[in-house]
Amino acid sequence: MSAADESGAPKSVSEMRLPGSVAEILASPAGPHVGAFFDLDGTLVAGFTAVILTQERLRRRDMGVRELLSVIQAGLNHMLGRIEFEGLIGKASSALRGRFLTDLEEIGERLFVQRIESRIYPEMRELVRAHVARGHTVVLSSSALTIQVNPVARFLGIANMLTNKFEIKEDGMLTGGVVKPVLWGPGKAVAVQRFAAEHDIDLKDSYFYADGDEDIALMYLVGNPRPTNPEGKMATVAKRRGWPILKFNSRSSVGIGVQLRTLAGLSSVFPLVVGAVGIGALTGSRRRGANFFTSAFPQLLLAAAGVHLNVIGNENLTAQRPAVFIYNHRNQIDPLIAGALVRDNWIAVAKKELAKNPIIYALGKLTDGMFIDRDDPVSAVGTLHAVEDRARKGLSILMAPEGTRFDTTEVGPFKKGPFRIAMAVGIPIVPIVIRNAEIVAARNSHAINPGMVDVAVLSAIPVDDWTLDALPEHIAEVRQLYLNILADWPVDELPKAGLYARTTKLAAKKMEPKAGDRARTAKTTTKRTATKATAAKAVKNTASKAFTKTASAATAKTSSKVNPKVLKVAPQDLTMKQSRERS
Repeated sequence: MSAADESGAPKSVSEMRLPGSVAEILASPAGPHVGAFFDLDGTLVAGFTAVILTQERLRRRDMGVRELLSVIQAGLNHMLGRIEFEGLIGKASSALRGRFLTDLEEIGERLFVQRIESRIYPEMRELVRAHVARGHTVVLSSSALTIQVNPVARFLGIANMLTNKFEIKEDGMLTGGVVKPVLWGPGKAVAVQRFAAEHDIDLKDSYFYADGDEDIALMYLVGNPRPTNPEGKMATVAKRRGWPILKFNSRSSVGIGVQLRTLAGLSSVFPLVVGAVGIGALTGSRRRGANFFTSAFPQLLLAAAGVHLNVIGNENLTAQRPAVFIYNHRNQIDPLIAGALVRDNWIAVAKKELAKNPIIYALGKLTDGMFIDRDDPVSAVGTLHAVEDRARKGLSILMAPEGTRFDTTEVGPFKKGPFRIAMAVGIPIVPIVIRNAEIVAARNSHAINPGMVDVAVLSAIPVDDWTLDALPEHIAEVRQLYLNILADWPVDELPKAGLYARTTKLAAKKMEPKAGDRARTAKTTTKRTATKATAAKAVKNTASKAFTKTASAATAKTSSKVNPKVLKVAPQDLTMKQSRERS
């Protein structure tokens, strides 16, 4: 099995070097002599891109009923073995005769953004990145056409493509045919072998990821076959041969189970809102009502959807409050994750566009949330000042410094807002690093899949010594912390970054007295010591004189009453008396 099981959740770190895992790739031989060949439909992308193209043509009334029935019949005949794949793709291509390739490419790009990008398996994306990081020659080898393959390859950073192509005239118009030989089954295997020979790729060290029965021949060619979401004959052969099987459902069609779980979690918002309002009214404190809601809703929604959080650095969530909690932002689940962790006494800051959603706007008002108009600098500054006032009252701030969702394992540029708030109020920054939230939801998805999300909560970063001039430098250092953690995820404990070492040193230095202060302190101490010694000596002399005077008076008085002949004083007693008088 791979690093992702059938539930979509990553395995434990101890299992991450199993075949088919990112760790296995990163430990493999490096260099371009190792090939990594990826199929498209069912492997990199959930479902079939050709179906999406057909649906688009129907929606735009670019396909008549007769053509649709013809395509469906050809598909059934292919499934039943009555026609080869060449006949099927030829049927589809002939229907596009007379169209310009540029027009079809434009449609392909638009559909990728609207429909296909969200279907790319995040687990496969990580595997592609791992192969690229090792310097392997990565190839997208598919029987699909260029208008389906090119956008996906570019998005994943795959430079090499083996794919079917339309026949076109000199002016770019489609002839209705497909360039021969057609890539399918044995023909695709031949194309891969030819590519490997031309690029000095050693197939015995190479990898092949595919799901379809037609690609079984290619699995035998490479040293590391990786059947991905296999069914039918491919699954049977893989089990018999002992090939590692990768199965993912993080981007499968949203089934009724996922929809019901998400709906169940969302439905909890209404009784929780009523409860929050009631608690606020009974206690006379809106904040208590808001805390009831923020402590319950994110946790209930994630639990209902089957999302579990694997958190490192949990203690940093409460070590210093209030604080500005920042998190990296990839999808609509990230704010829920951050809110579930911080729990209470926090307010969220979000872009004004979200306030157009009546539910989000109402929840924002309930929890004292703030919406920033990024297009109006004056309004944005005023909003930030209002946020600062709330922080001064003891509330923590929840913000995404990237300002928008970034569907990438990288981290977008950080904006200054969260850091300026921390500096203005004098509270620390607490980074929350979310590793793989895209497993449970795509960038624009409203449905939540079950899975395990890894989170690292870093130690608080004080900003006491920060200046506005050096702010860009400090922000870059904090962003680098995110990049470092995501590139090398901690296992048991958080790494000690250089930023924290410098912060600790500055704090220690801040507690040390300055040279001038030390000199003044020493001088004052010496003066106080001398004064104290003089005073002690004066007291001693005064006491000695008083004692002598008293003793003399007592002696005189005694002498007048006692007969000198009767009084006898031993020599040692006299010596002791004289000694006392001298002292």
